[in-house]
Amino acid sequence: MAAKGRILVTGGAGFIGTHTVVELLKQGFKVSIIDNLDNAVEEAVHRLRKLVGPQLSDNLDFHLGDIRNVEDLERLFSQSKYDAVIHFAGLKAVGESVAHPMRYFDNNLVGSITLYKIMAKYNCKKLFLEEIARDIQKADPEWRIILLRYFNPVGAHESGMLGEDPKGIPNNLMPYITQVAVGRLPELNVYGHDYPTHDGSAIRDYIHVMDLADGHVVALEKLLERKDIGCVAYNLGTGHGTSVLEMVAAFEKASGKKLPIKLCPRRPGDATAVYASTEKAEKELGWKAKYGIDEMCRDQWKWASQNPWGYQSKP
Repeated sequence: MAAKGRILVTGGAGFIGTHTVVELLKQGFKVSIIDNLDNAVEEAVHRLRKLVGPQLSDNLDFHLGDIRNVEDLERLFSQSKYDAVIHFAGLKAVGESVAHPMRYFDNNLVGSITLYKIMAKYNCKKLFLEEIARDIQKADPEWRIILLRYFNPVGAHESGMLGEDPKGIPNNLMPYITQVAVGRLPELNVYGHDYPTHDGSAIRDYIHVMDLADGHVVALEKLLERKDIGCVAYNLGTGHGTSVLEMVAAFEKASGKKLPIKLCPRRPGDATAVYASTEKAEKELGWKAKYGIDEMCRDQWKWASQNPWGYQSKP
């Protein structure tokens, strides 16, 4: 089967990146990953290769590099012609972004601008990104850009070989839950128990990471097919919210474990309820989330129980 195209995935060794790369390879794309391993490990790429098998693995190459470094990007784009870029190389923890804004501006803003410049230089004008993208596309209509918006990816690959493995204390609910469940952390801190919700905890639109990976592939195919796409945004989610305490209960059911919980004050920057309107993605992309919180928790627990210390053996 002839390759559909070559795709550069920034941050491709991370949680969402690895799962998306699996689907890209399965759908016939060649993929290059660039990742500085700030919050990822190369073992995830080795697992990815093992999961897809030697034939599809031949269509994947990994580059240790940083999108803020012009030389790293020049090296990639001078060696290969990319049909599109999927940009995952961003920091996104709300509390950390409030506490360390300069780190976030440096990585997310400076890194993205550097990437744009190199893409334009090599005439690769198909991208997944956000606000600056609208202005760039307006100024240069040759750019084709899809903005995918999502909130709380969870779960793991059904094999249990790939999953979320953050460095340090997790910022996100589900890896925190799993680390408590396997005994790496003593208790689950629930931040905010006085929100105006039915159980006092915050509400989020959790989405299975494999649904999210599928959404990226579908959007990519649309990006490559439609020359007049311009700059368009889609929400990827289930379309309804689940509270933190509801998610905890679902995980306890999936794992058979009772989790010790500590109720804590709200974190700066956290909203009461965030969930997606998904009608546009369903109508224009033909995409809809297939998995619910039971499947999310099932696969999350399979990953955690098989890999209690993530991609490393116990330190």
